[in-house]
Amino acid sequence: MRRFEYTSPQTADDAVRMLSSEGAAALAGGTDILSLMKDGAAAYSRLVNLKGIRGLGGIRNTDAGMEIGATAKLGDLLEHHGLVTMFPAVAEAAMGVGSRQVLSMRTVGGDLCARPRCWYFRAGFGLVPMHDGESMAKQGDNRYHAIFGNSGAAVFVNPSSLAPPLIALGASATIHGADGPRTIALEDLYRTPASSDESEFTLGFGEIVTHVTIPPPSSQNATYEVRNRKGMDWPLATASVAVSDGAARVVLGHVAPTPWMSAAAGEALAGGLTDASAAAAGDAAVADARALSGNGYKIQLTRVAVKRAALAARGG
Repeated sequence: MRRFEYTSPQTADDAVRMLSSEGAAALAGGTDILSLMKDGAAAYSRLVNLKGIRGLGGIRNTDAGMEIGATAKLGDLLEHHGLVTMFPAVAEAAMGVGSRQVLSMRTVGGDLCARPRCWYFRAGFGLVPMHDGESMAKQGDNRYHAIFGNSGAAVFVNPSSLAPPLIALGASATIHGADGPRTIALEDLYRTPASSDESEFTLGFGEIVTHVTIPPPSSQNATYEVRNRKGMDWPLATASVAVSDGAARVVLGHVAPTPWMSAAAGEALAGGLTDASAAAAGDAAVADARALSGNGYKIQLTRVAVKRAALAARGG
């Protein structure tokens, strides 16, 4: 690992100032960024520790809904009775992480801003690995890569556990930068880069996520993950469903470069959660899926995940 500077600001403004230099990166739980640095996939000259900033942790009820601080741990979510009761989709996603060590260290903000697990990226070839004008991932081993949003050269999958259920629930993210705080719909935090010179996040230079807010709860919500056995690894496909006032949102995870909203699956569930509508939603969700050479199995896994998430949201 290369030498780096370590700073520990006390305020969000100080953190933004310390991050506004080339080569700086935010450090929260450290469950991923340190691995990136050790593997040589990232070389940061400064790590800015966010854990000492007051107000960035905790879970609070506000007029706007339930506010979750960016430095709250995933384990904190499972220990909050109100969150587990009102937003089981979020609790189920956190529970899927499995490892007690990771639950006690990984933060909400760190999970939302996690970098891809793509082995080309982790080997130092960038987010959009190219060789002789061809996508290395499309031409090579792509068994865990995207089946949606993969028409371009970027075919990695977004690794966040929490983003799909939070987006399904209509959560917003508060971003703090040099001009102060701003609020965006959580889905707008993500984008698909066209080249390795671009980021997969819409954060501006020096900006950090300070908290997310979930509006008053949907009447029914759930997450279903398909994993390779019960190993402590990332899911192969996930689906989060939230239904409120006759409208449904279905967001897929680990199948696209961004958390993937399926409008067609949501429409299939808008009339109510039944066995028939759940099956129809699963079919609708994968109607536009496009498999690469080695990941066609993900289409069926996604179909099943959507159906079972809908049935779990119904309570059966």
